[in-house]
Amino acid sequence: MTIADNWRAIRARVDAACERAGRAPNEVTIVAVSKRQPAAAVREAADAGASDFGENYAQELAAKRGEVPDVRWHFIGHLQRNKAKLVAGQVALVHAVDSAELAAELGKRSAGVQPVLIAVNLGGEASKSGVSGEAAPALAKAVAASANVRLDGLMTMPPPDVDPRPIFEALRALRDRIAGDLGRALPVLSMGMSSDFELAIACGATHVRVGTAIFGERPA
Repeated sequence: MTIADNWRAIRARVDAACERAGRAPNEVTIVAVSKRQPAAAVREAADAGASDFGENYAQELAAKRGEVPDVRWHFIGHLQRNKAKLVAGQVALVHAVDSAELAAELGKRSAGVQPVLIAVNLGGEASKSGVSGEAAPALAKAVAASANVRLDGLMTMPPPDVDPRPIFEALRALRDRIAGDLGRALPVLSMGMSSDFELAIACGATHVRVGTAIFGERPA
């Protein structure tokens, strides 16, 4: 199977999952996770129809944007404040803001308005960044007040080897509660990866992050 074949298979599975959930396929954005993949692989996926790509490392993102400029880039990893200048204003969406200070830095470095999501660590994993569900509402208020930043929603990544449905459902409920507190819509839920994106779509995901199922195993 080529990357193009894999992309078409994932697109078909997303469309089918949307149909089962009573949702339109255009409600779900597939973010093709191209971390550590060469620019040629990104180009092959783009030529097959992929439009959105996600990177975990700021310097790798900057390099690939130069090689493949005609797609929408997302930053999906943990971002250090001193790397914000490489990301702010350069991506469609920053998926993993975990502090008010990072949001402020992104706003300071962006020439326009940078859309962001708050990363919520609902699994309580010490190895992952993100705020707790309890801390998320306060952070959301701070991010929403940041200049040149637009809070669009929440993201999460469930722990491995557990049923992800409760995590996905909890993120959706938390998003709805925060939206009510802020008095405005937060339309984006970034959740679901290669192994569980269909379930995430059933639970309301608007962005699914799929890497291995499109590109295969990452190069060492």
